[in-house]
Amino acid sequence: MKLIVVSAGLSTPSSTRLLADRLAEAARDELAARGQAPSTQVVELRELAGDIANHLVTGFPPPRLSAAIDAVTAADGLIAVTPVFAASYSGLFKSFFDVIDPDALSGKPLLIAATGGTARHSLVLEHAVRPLFSYLRAVVVPTAVFAASEDWGSGGDEYTDGLPGRVRRAGAELAALMAARPVGEEPEDDVTILERQLADLRFD
Repeated sequence: MKLIVVSAGLSTPSSTRLLADRLAEAARDELAARGQAPSTQVVELRELAGDIANHLVTGFPPPRLSAAIDAVTAADGLIAVTPVFAASYSGLFKSFFDVIDPDALSGKPLLIAATGGTARHSLVLEHAVRPLFSYLRAVVVPTAVFAASEDWGSGGDEYTDGLPGRVRRAGAELAALMAARPVGEEPEDDVTILERQLADLRFD
């Protein structure tokens, strides 16, 4: 079982990569509780920026980019995390998924997340990121995780989950979908598969 993490953070270190790592850890912990141990690979898009631009204009991916595309295509589960720029996902994030075959993500369990300076950007996940992957027919988990600057170290309040709680819930949802889908399976009916898998989710 392969868990691939796509991080579009631009700095080192970055809050985007930090969030990606925490989500991957949550998914791995839940899968481990289910008796499964996925391999995990992180695709850092900042290291592939030049290759992505070259591929967009030439149509031929350099070896590093080709390997990253192959990893995403072969994944049993995906985590995709982007910083927010101009009220949407970053151009680097979108460009990477533009060079992947439109059918490659069909039926794949996917967790989406984003980082930004303020919680006012949190709806980016619902009005930009989720529609992108719905178009690509990925199976996006219900809980999307947004981390604003003030979320780091926050425990939440009586009405909302803090960032750690949202990370755990999203990771558990992704793990449930991955565990319910046989490794390497290409579902014939994405809608039926999604309905069945979400019906099996149980959380306290």
